[in-house]
Amino acid sequence: MKVVYHERYREVYSSDPAAQPGRIESIYNELHGRFEFVKPEPAREEDLLLVHGKSHVEYVEAHPLVYEIALLGVGGAIKASEVAFRGEPAFGLIRPPGHHASPNSSWGFCYFNNIAISVEKLKRQGKIDNAVIVDFDLHYGDGTANIFQGVSEVTYFHPDGWSRQAFLDEISRFLAARKNKVDIVAVSAGFDRHEQDWGGMLKTEDYSYIGKKIKEFAEKTCNGKRYAVLEGGYNHSVLGKNVRALLDGMI
Repeated sequence: MKVVYHERYREVYSSDPAAQPGRIESIYNELHGRFEFVKPEPAREEDLLLVHGKSHVEYVEAHPLVYEIALLGVGGAIKASEVAFRGEPAFGLIRPPGHHASPNSSWGFCYFNNIAISVEKLKRQGKIDNAVIVDFDLHYGDGTANIFQGVSEVTYFHPDGWSRQAFLDEISRFLAARKNKVDIVAVSAGFDRHEQDWGGMLKTEDYSYIGKKIKEFAEKTCNGKRYAVLEGGYNHSVLGKNVRALLDGMI
């Protein structure tokens, strides 16, 4: 398992909860020394334009610090996808999050859709034909769904179980029901459904369970090619432990 990380992810680029000081550090401190860290390069504008319109890119570009960190966030997701494509699981310890970024708009602390760009880039390069995106964040990734609406090669799945067990069962059923091979599994990993975070539902060990199910599905369908990138999760006292639980399950 490689963790994609850049020191600039620690920078406070806005006043929203995803940019709060200490958030990235809480995860870094839990993972450092346990996993190999690799450094990404910033994405290029041509990467952004794979899924976003020029006007949206220019809108974010008008906010220089946000734009710089967002380029690194996209670059981190791309790096994680490349590592996974080569056969080693990866996690993008990145920010800003991205799953609320649509082609021409964004909200919910997001600017560019990290996971969508990384998947689309693999497709455009001819490395993959299809992908499954599992998004277990508390919130539906409307941006990701909008980008891949009508694209049969990419399946977006967001469980919405009303209880802890129903949520986990929904993930298990979805993955078990898919029999056809895919080329890669991408995960929008949001931790704000935890019992001590906004969602008040999942326990830390549940993320290990989800990671294990992702691993089993990837090994069954795409020779184990799998990666995840950080989305939500705002309680710094438990966030690092939750991320570690996911990664332990994924390996």
